[in-house]
Amino acid sequence: MTRHGVSMRSTQVAIVGAGPSGLLLSQLLSREGIDSVVLERESREHVQARIRAGLLEWTTVELLQEAGVGERMMREGLIHEGFDVAFANGRHRIDLKALTGRSMLVYGQNELQKDLAEARSAESGAVLWQVRDVALHDWDTPAPRVSCTQEGTRQELRCDFLAGCDGYHGVSRAVVPRERLAQYESVYPFGWLGLLADVPPLHEELVYANHERGFALCSMRSLGRSRYYVQCSLEDKVEEWPDSRFWDELRLRVPERYAARLVTAPSLEKSIVPLRSLVTEPMQFGRLFLVGDAAHIVPPTGAKGLNLAAADVRILSRGLIEFYRNRSATLLEEYSARALSRVWKATRFSWWFTLLLHRFSADPFARRMQSAELEYLAGSAAASRSLAENYVGLSF
Repeated sequence: MTRHGVSMRSTQVAIVGAGPSGLLLSQLLSREGIDSVVLERESREHVQARIRAGLLEWTTVELLQEAGVGERMMREGLIHEGFDVAFANGRHRIDLKALTGRSMLVYGQNELQKDLAEARSAESGAVLWQVRDVALHDWDTPAPRVSCTQEGTRQELRCDFLAGCDGYHGVSRAVVPRERLAQYESVYPFGWLGLLADVPPLHEELVYANHERGFALCSMRSLGRSRYYVQCSLEDKVEEWPDSRFWDELRLRVPERYAARLVTAPSLEKSIVPLRSLVTEPMQFGRLFLVGDAAHIVPPTGAKGLNLAAADVRILSRGLIEFYRNRSATLLEEYSARALSRVWKATRFSWWFTLLLHRFSADPFARRMQSAELEYLAGSAAASRSLAENYVGLSF
């Protein structure tokens, strides 16, 4: 329908942002017969090319299987039952499977994005790519709307609910008046320089390294593609880090047993990411629900960003399904409280793990305290179990 030159359309749930959380929410709702439309300002190719996380908690894996997009993930993903923590006085393996009964799955977020986009493309009009001037209206009333421009035509989408899955800089978060939300934030005094290369991983599991020169992480996306990180200054520029400098620095920060195995190659991508912890309260405003990075950001140390977003989607999708199935709004009204309970626990863990592994200053007392905690971790089954329990994700 068109009125005053504006194309009108209705749906049950309007979702802003076609990253993993937005597409996963749409896919879960679709399988329950709930109509949704996803609005994305970028192209499908651009979103799929983003280099992001690649370590999935098993509850996230199960949610993706529930959504019907887990076949390729389970075929190509790498199951990890533990990881190594390396430090001055040795190394310590955290045996996730033995300590918690659960594992992690390595599967690149861009691959997950492809699977979700392919699934949603089966429904014509379910995702609108490259829309401009997205605006949320009446989100605090029973009749919210979203307007946007696509291919020069102004469109208006009427809906029952709005899901803001468009990140910290998105329009969903920005539409909420500052006096209606509380923001808790901690900014870390360093960043991560990441490098992606088509080389085999230097170890079959992830290696986290605490070194006097700074933190390092040896990760992977597949058996032939690796992702490595080194702690760097916030003043650093990517141009100051040619590949040769990165590889040399990485060798210095990991124990010799790992450095000797390191295979190098030209980088496919390099970037510097600042680290911070951020939690916004509440996560619901009328008929608008904030999901993932629109509501919270964690440092990547504990691999919680994508998994927290998936947890938000799980909670919100259950609430929406209950509403349309039984006309009960109870779970929707509990969304913010239930999601934030999990968010704060994951934020605490990511903060603690970051404190444990990074060099914050040259203060010798701080370094001694780090060393003492690492040695305690290596010698205490209880400490290892606590780390493992948080790393694989707390139960719902």
